[in-house]
Amino acid sequence: MKVTDRIDLRNCDNMDLMAQYPDNYFDLAIVDPPYGIERFKKGGSFINKYGSNDRLWNNIKPRQEYFNELFRVSKNQIIWGANNFELPPSEYFLCWNKEQAMQNFATLEYAWVSMGLKKPAKLFTYSIHKHNQSTKVHPTQKPVELYSYILENYAKEGDKILDTHLGSGSIAIACHYRGFELVGCELDEEYYSQMLERFRKETAQLSLLGDL
Repeated sequence: MKVTDRIDLRNCDNMDLMAQYPDNYFDLAIVDPPYGIERFKKGGSFINKYGSNDRLWNNIKPRQEYFNELFRVSKNQIIWGANNFELPPSEYFLCWNKEQAMQNFATLEYAWVSMGLKKPAKLFTYSIHKHNQSTKVHPTQKPVELYSYILENYAKEGDKILDTHLGSGSIAIACHYRGFELVGCELDEEYYSQMLERFRKETAQLSLLGDL
């Protein structure tokens, strides 16, 4: 669905989406796939406030075919949760410092950055406490400010951006206000509907406050 002339958000499987595009169509893929970390949860429970045990969305890692397609359709990539995947060697990376009050396994989130971007390691600091004040529509929702930072530091004017796991749509809001063309998809119908509603509400509100 084209929500603006530059933002195309679809409710579909990411493999079906990527199959529609030729090699190197997208300049930059910024993705946050399931990490497969629910197996580490205490007691083995998959139930959380966002879903039930029939939606094991974060317990299944993408297969190698997904990464093959991602690298085919995009020139460069930034992949969150890369410490959970087997990816090509790269000396570049990005971390989100959440400024946790207590140190734990979620103090930092790590993203793999492709060699083609030729960017030194970067650290984005944004308090998880501040982030948690925002309305959440997805369990792995990341701040719009994080995606705005990524676009500012890694994307060039005119770049076509791909996101294969839209989730809450934070990247869509950031792309909208920074003027980037985005194609993205979300498989889950409920999350997709909530993401569209969030995009419309937040872009309308931000229009009154000024761009990011």
